[in-house]
Amino acid sequence: MFQLDQLLDPTLTFCALGGTSKKKVIETASSLITERKSALDSAELYNKLLAREKLGSTALGDGIAIPHCRLSGCQQSLGCLITLAQPVDFDAIDGQPVDIVFVLIVPEEATQEHLDMLAGLAQLLSQGKFCDALRDAGSDHALYSAAVSFGH
Repeated sequence: MFQLDQLLDPTLTFCALGGTSKKKVIETASSLITERKSALDSAELYNKLLAREKLGSTALGDGIAIPHCRLSGCQQSLGCLITLAQPVDFDAIDGQPVDIVFVLIVPEEATQEHLDMLAGLAQLLSQGKFCDALRDAGSDHALYSAAVSFGH
């Protein structure tokens, strides 16, 4: 079974971040991730996430997006959970702006792991009660706690 606490690090959980566009949110996420995971290159991460968005929006609908990519410098899969202070347009199929963003980064060679994690995240983020708990969190710590304690 998919375990979010094995993917999400408390230092990569950000509550009520500002962001004015999909591109700015991805840029901010790339910077925050690489500040905390120095083995990763910010420009490469940003470019890979943006390239994936150009293939089609990673917004699932209902205010949720999972920008993701495989990255050469990444040694193990990691996630970054962000709630946005103001929802932004992510070109979602339902037209709804996004306020919950989960950035998924996996090692370059981890094709099946990438697909499995995306499926697990999509299933988790499709649960209304889980998303409500994330939206109700008032701090980075509360957001992390809400995310990893759900379903336990």
